[in-house]
Amino acid sequence: MFTSIDYDKFRALRVTHVATRFEELIRDETNDTLTPEQLFLTAIDYALEQRRHSRIEKLIRQAKFPIPNASVAELDYREGRGITPVRMRRYAAHSWRADPTNLLIISPSGGGKSYLACAIGIAACLNEHTVTYARMDDLARRLIISRSDGIAHQRLLNELSDVDLLIIDDFLTVGIDSDAASDLFAVLANREHRLPTVIASQSGPAYWVEALPDRVAADSIVNRLANHSRTINLGRVDMRKIRDDTARANKEHWE
Repeated sequence: MFTSIDYDKFRALRVTHVATRFEELIRDETNDTLTPEQLFLTAIDYALEQRRHSRIEKLIRQAKFPIPNASVAELDYREGRGITPVRMRRYAAHSWRADPTNLLIISPSGGGKSYLACAIGIAACLNEHTVTYARMDDLARRLIISRSDGIAHQRLLNELSDVDLLIIDDFLTVGIDSDAASDLFAVLANREHRLPTVIASQSGPAYWVEALPDRVAADSIVNRLANHSRTINLGRVDMRKIRDDTARANKEHWE
């Protein structure tokens, strides 16, 4: 069996997981019929899968989803929601780096757009894409604050420009100032034809043009978002009310 000196060597090579799993397999009498090569390759596969799980957990953590357990598998497909299992499975398996088409998720308040955006984003992380989730008001605040430090500001713009999938939720639910709009234009211009952006909003492109502070910048921003995009209209089903009513129906619920 391996000694502590051996494990120091494994750590230096960053293959500790391989060595640990290999030793476990050797000690398991049910593997006596397998060759050392087979056991070693099994240990390699195990270590690679562990690394993959660690990368995915890190991607989900870094994305900062407000609903970290959102799942495409748990979506509600009742009539009127404008989504189907087949369509959502396509989004769950989508290669975002290979397709820069944007996605617009439109619904009134309570329609479940934030949950859907998180579910799609988490599925992207499971496929090992980098994802950034941001609510529009928080993102605008971060952009404005970072302007006091030129290096930090440029770093933030670069991060938003280069992440595989950028998700902006509650888009223009509240207004943004001209500086934030200018930064948003820069990010979207950098992403155009390269990387996709998901927009979740209570309103559509026609309203966005009117709500943005500068008409020229507004036309450019909305043009980049809407003209090369897919759209999910979630309809008017109030999922928040349905969820709350379901919770109240539970015999353990109290108020």
